[in-house]
Amino acid sequence: MVVRWIIFISFYILIDIYAFQTVKTLTRNYWLYGLWIAISLLVLGSVIYQLGIVGAERTIGLDKMYVLGFFLVVFVPKLMLVVFMLGEDIVRLIIGGFSKFGTNAESFYLPSRRKFVSTVALGLAAIPFASLLYGMYKGKYQYRVLKYALEFDDLPEAFHGYTITQLSDIHSGSFDDEKKVNYAVNLANEQKSDVILFTGDLVNNVAEEMDRWKPVFSNLKAKDGVFSVLGNHDYGDYVNWDTKAAKAENLSKLKSIQKEMGWDLLLNENRTIARNGQQIKLVGVENWGAGGFKKAGDLNKASEGITKEDFKILLSHDPSHWKEQVKENDRNYQLTLSGHTHGMQFGIEIPGIIKWSPVKYRYENWAGIYEEFGRYINVNRGFGFIGYPGRVGIWPEITVIQLKKRGKDA
Repeated sequence: MVVRWIIFISFYILIDIYAFQTVKTLTRNYWLYGLWIAISLLVLGSVIYQLGIVGAERTIGLDKMYVLGFFLVVFVPKLMLVVFMLGEDIVRLIIGGFSKFGTNAESFYLPSRRKFVSTVALGLAAIPFASLLYGMYKGKYQYRVLKYALEFDDLPEAFHGYTITQLSDIHSGSFDDEKKVNYAVNLANEQKSDVILFTGDLVNNVAEEMDRWKPVFSNLKAKDGVFSVLGNHDYGDYVNWDTKAAKAENLSKLKSIQKEMGWDLLLNENRTIARNGQQIKLVGVENWGAGGFKKAGDLNKASEGITKEDFKILLSHDPSHWKEQVKENDRNYQLTLSGHTHGMQFGIEIPGIIKWSPVKYRYENWAGIYEEFGRYINVNRGFGFIGYPGRVGIWPEITVIQLKKRGKDA
């Protein structure tokens, strides 16, 4: 652990010194120099204190998240500056080498840094600086409603036009603005969907995070009810519990909270929704994730009593489950709803032009609707946030999906 901190601090200081050359090229204002150094030391000290001394365990609270957030606000622009400065220094070295060896000069001449390059570098570095600040101040509560209409050959006619509101990744331990959260819950209710489905991660670490927010989320209402599953954060696996009993009690409390809110928590089980003598099945698995995440989900158990011909909506928190076990399953799960990725809370999305986030290199299905073998998955970008206390380009999402029977008029 000590070695890792030494490496981190050394890297941070090296990047800071190198990026600082940009400012030195443009000005000789020593007050500005002092401000740069003070902010750099304050951020570094906060990271060491909050992550290394106070919060060495994996639990994530607001204090730790804001320290991480301001670290990113300061450090990411400096990395961009380093890229520019390094590029210019390589050019300077090439020119200097040519002056010595290419023209047989007696001495090595290294051109000075150009103010134009430093000005451009600072201007571009201001973009992530401003974006990350905006994401913390406003972006994390910039809710949007995304609507989709999906057609199926085998959808029972009675469910033509049936609407689903999907929420995911609430992460209640991250919220700091009750007014904004209330607004989002009301926005979800305003969609007037037939059913509300929540696909996991109600909390960051422990059930008590919901104590403040239980009255708010109890207001979620739909004609056919609110159904939910567990996500990887809901099990308390990221807390250093004193005893196994304490961890089990925490999970039991989380389950009770959902019941008290009027939610029907599906623990590797299924429910039937009937309409005009026809039915669809809601299948809910516990968390199952590839790459080291908890694998408590049991698709076979959750699907007991269900046939291939039934129309099924599967709630599974981690989209890697769809890739690994669901999309080619003989039972034919027509629609899967997932979350988990948050779209990394950072990316660029311009409909019809670009859809990109670094998380795409970790998850093949990371945001929105995907279709393979005639089966669909929607990966919700998340209602809340965790880690970085904000969102940039990937906004918090309320999904509304309308089911349609292919060939039937609206």
